[in-house]
Amino acid sequence: MEASRRFNVQQSGNPGGPLLVLAHGFGCDQNMWRMVRPLLEPTCRVVTFDYIGAGGSDLSAWDAERYSNLDGYAADVVELCRKLDLRDAVFVGHSVSATIGVLAAPVVPERITRLVLVTPSPCFVDDGDYRGGFSRDDIDELLTSLESNYLGWSATMAPVIMGNPDRPVLGQELTNSFCRMSPDIARVFARATFLADNRADLDGVTVPTLIVQCAHDAIAPREVGDYVHDHIRGSRLVTLDATGHCPQLSAPDETAAAILRFVATS
Repeated sequence: MEASRRFNVQQSGNPGGPLLVLAHGFGCDQNMWRMVRPLLEPTCRVVTFDYIGAGGSDLSAWDAERYSNLDGYAADVVELCRKLDLRDAVFVGHSVSATIGVLAAPVVPERITRLVLVTPSPCFVDDGDYRGGFSRDDIDELLTSLESNYLGWSATMAPVIMGNPDRPVLGQELTNSFCRMSPDIARVFARATFLADNRADLDGVTVPTLIVQCAHDAIAPREVGDYVHDHIRGSRLVTLDATGHCPQLSAPDETAAAILRFVATS
């Protein structure tokens, strides 16, 4: 099956503008970008896709061993860039996709030439002076809960991840997104996401990079964004006056504006 169908690739926007590849996070699909995408399309060429196992991707292509760590997802990004012949792209990765972009960019430097890392976390687990936001016991408990009752976990965790309790429709949307993913696939992706430690890979990033964090994020606290900024040479850091881990839904105007400023000035 060709890559466009396998990854449910959608292309839109200004064909002569800068190329943006928007990548979704755990438990989501490209629909998470629907509020930002129209704000980018007038000036940019926009590509969205679903990771294997998510959204409209080819579920038959999912393999538990391949996707047991983030290298499998990074390899898919590399393949997608090559098969679609994408060049000089700005890879915009949300949450775990920020790390996936960090892994993929050095492999295809002529294809991914800039990175936008939206609420990134190279390691969710606290380690000495590093504050990832969770203890190892917290992560183990999270994974045990997810593996024993994925739908119940989704209903409990999605509003926490989304934040914005005064806008419950956002939390419900993320819950629905989680519930669309097969529990078996979600278990494997969750372990790949929450047990990853890619802090050492940040030093290898050589392309212009923007880090977008939220002022209040229960999943990736500001210390994490500061850490990523400190460890990617020459990176820029923007802190949105926003709450939650998904600013493309809770603050789409501000998220799009930060991306467009970076594209215009980098």
